[in-house]
Amino acid sequence: MCFELAKRLKKAPRQIAQEIQNALPAVPGIAKLEVAGAGYLNAYLDRGAFWEDAQSEAKQTRAPEGAPRKNDKIIVEHSSINPNKAAHIGHVRNAVLGDTMARTLRQAGHNVQVQNYIDNTGVQVADVVIGFLYMEKRTPVTVKTLAMEPRFDYYCWDLYAKATQFFAEDKERAAKLRGETLKAIEEGRGEEAEVGQVVADAVVSCHLRTMARLGIFYELLARESEILHLHFWDLAFAKLKELGVIQFVRYGKMAGCWIMPWKGEETSRINTEDTESTEGTETAEDENTQDKIIVRSNGTVTYVGKDIAYQLWKFGLLGKDFHYTKWPKAPEGEEVWATTSGKNDPGAPPFGAPAKMVYNVIDARQAYLQDVVAQGLRGLGHTEAADNSIHLSYEIVALTPRCAAEMGYELSPEEAKKPYVEVSGRKGFGVKADDLIDRLEAAALAEVQQRHAEMSAEEQKQTAHAIAVGALRFFLLKFTRNAIIAFDFADALSFEGETGPYCQYAVVRIRGIRRKGAEAGAARVALTAETAQRLLGGAEGNGLWEVLLAAGSLDYAVDAAIGAREPAFVAKYAFQLAQAFNNFYHKHHILSEADEQKRAFLLGLTELVEAQLVRALSLTGIDAPEKM
Repeated sequence: MCFELAKRLKKAPRQIAQEIQNALPAVPGIAKLEVAGAGYLNAYLDRGAFWEDAQSEAKQTRAPEGAPRKNDKIIVEHSSINPNKAAHIGHVRNAVLGDTMARTLRQAGHNVQVQNYIDNTGVQVADVVIGFLYMEKRTPVTVKTLAMEPRFDYYCWDLYAKATQFFAEDKERAAKLRGETLKAIEEGRGEEAEVGQVVADAVVSCHLRTMARLGIFYELLARESEILHLHFWDLAFAKLKELGVIQFVRYGKMAGCWIMPWKGEETSRINTEDTESTEGTETAEDENTQDKIIVRSNGTVTYVGKDIAYQLWKFGLLGKDFHYTKWPKAPEGEEVWATTSGKNDPGAPPFGAPAKMVYNVIDARQAYLQDVVAQGLRGLGHTEAADNSIHLSYEIVALTPRCAAEMGYELSPEEAKKPYVEVSGRKGFGVKADDLIDRLEAAALAEVQQRHAEMSAEEQKQTAHAIAVGALRFFLLKFTRNAIIAFDFADALSFEGETGPYCQYAVVRIRGIRRKGAEAGAARVALTAETAQRLLGGAEGNGLWEVLLAAGSLDYAVDAAIGAREPAFVAKYAFQLAQAFNNFYHKHHILSEADEQKRAFLLGLTELVEAQLVRALSLTGIDAPEKM
C-alpha cells in the first residue's frame, strides 16, 4: 500500500508507513503495527482476540442448509449424464465438483438452486433406441418390462457399446437410422419416441439412486424434451435468425443447416459431420467443427442449439417457463422436481425466477461448445448473462493400470506401462459408478470388521459406507479441476497421506479424546482470556497459534474456493487442518495435562478443530463416523 501511495504523495514509502503507524487508531483484533523494510507495514493479529472470535464463531449455527443471507439466485447445473447408460467415474467427478461448489456457495450465504440437465432427445438416447428396436428387435412393451429391472442402466451400458460397433460397420446406415430416430424422438411420435422416453426416464432414476449413495441430490431435472415441446427452442430460434446470429447454409457439406459462424470463419470453410456428442469424443477435431451447427439439414436441433434456449431460460430472458411435476422415482426421503409437457403442478417452487449467475459443470472437452453458447447469448445482446455463464470445467478421470486390471480389463503391454488408462463409454470400457462404490464399501467393510468386531453388523456397514464415500469424494476433489485424475483403489482408501479417511480419522481421534475425558470424569474448569493470551504468546505459543489459525480460517478457504472457482481448496483446507491437529496431538498430552487452565485450553482448541473440520468435510459431502 505504501509503495502505491508513494507515487501519488511524492514521499518515501517508509515515511508513509511510519505516518500511518503513528496516526492509525487501535484496530480491533490487531495487536500492533510495525514498519518493516523499505516501506512495508506489518499488522500482527491479537491472538487472544482471535481465540475469542474463533470460539464464538464455532458455536454459531452456520450450516449450509441455513436460510440464504444474500438476495441472489445462483444455478449450479451438474451431472447432466446422458440417460442412455449407467453413470461412470467421470460422471462422479462432475457430480462431486458440482455438489461441493453448491454446498460452498450456500455456506457463503448464496441462494443456490441445483439442476440436472437431462438430454433425453439426443444422439446417445437415439443410439440405444436403435439398439433395442433394430438390433434386438424388441417392442416398446418388452423394453418397458426390461426397464423395471434395478440394473437397467447396466444393460443399456452394454447395448450402447454394441450399437457403437454396429454404426461403425456402416456409416451410411448409421446416419440414416440416427437421423430418422432423432426426428421421431424430437417430434414425440412412433415407437422410437415411446422407447426413448422409457429408456431415458428409467436410466435417470438409476442415476438418481447412484448419486444418492454419495449424498448428491438435485432440486430440478430440466429435461431437453420440454425445450422442444414447450417451444422454448422455437422462440430462441426465431430470435437467433432475426438478429442474424445464425446463418443458413445453401451449399457444401452443410447445405441445409443453420450454423453459427465462429470468429468470422466463412461457412464454406467449415467441414463437419452431422453428428454430435454431449460427453466429449475421441476425435476432438470433428467435435470442434460440428459444434457450430445449430440445426441439422434434416431439421433436428443440435445439443448446442437447445442449450442456448436453456441458458436463456436460466437468466429469465426467454419470456417462457416450464411446467413442473414431482419425479415419481426420487431417492427415498428426497423431493425432486422435473420439467414436463403435461399439466403444471401449482405447488412447484419458483424455478423460473431469473438467476444472476450460472455454473455449468461440464468437462474440459466441451469448452468449445460452452463458448458457442456464450457467443449465442452475446449475439442476442445479453452480454451480462454471457459473462455470468461460468463453465466450471474439469479434466478426465482415467484409471491406473493396476486399477484397470483389478476391474477385470485386459491391457496390452503398452497400456500397462502408461501412467493411466483412459476410459470410453462408447467402447464399454470404464468403471461404472455403482461398481466403484461397491468395491470401496467392500474394502472398507473388511477393514472395519477387522478393527471393530464389537460393532453390530449395521454399524459396521454404516461406518464402511462413510469411509468409502469419504475416500471417493476426497480423492476426486483433492486434485485441481485442470488435472487429469488416475484413479486407484489403494490410494483412495489409504488412511495415510492426503486422503478422506485421514481427515475423517482426525475427527474420530478428537471424539475419542472427549469420550475418554468423560469416562474418566475429568473436571473441566472455565478458561480465562488471560490464560489463552498467555499460552498463545509463550514459548510454545507459535505451535498452538498455527493450529488455532488453521481452525479459524474456514471462511477464508470458502471465499478462496468461490473466487478461484476451485472446490479443491476446501478439501485442501480440511487436510491441512487435520494435519495440523495430528501434529498438535503428538506434542501435547491433552487429558493428562496437570495444569487445569492449560488442559482447558487444549481441550477447547481440540473442540474448535473438531467443529471446523466437521464443517469443512460437510462442504465436501463427507461425514465422519464415530469410530474407524
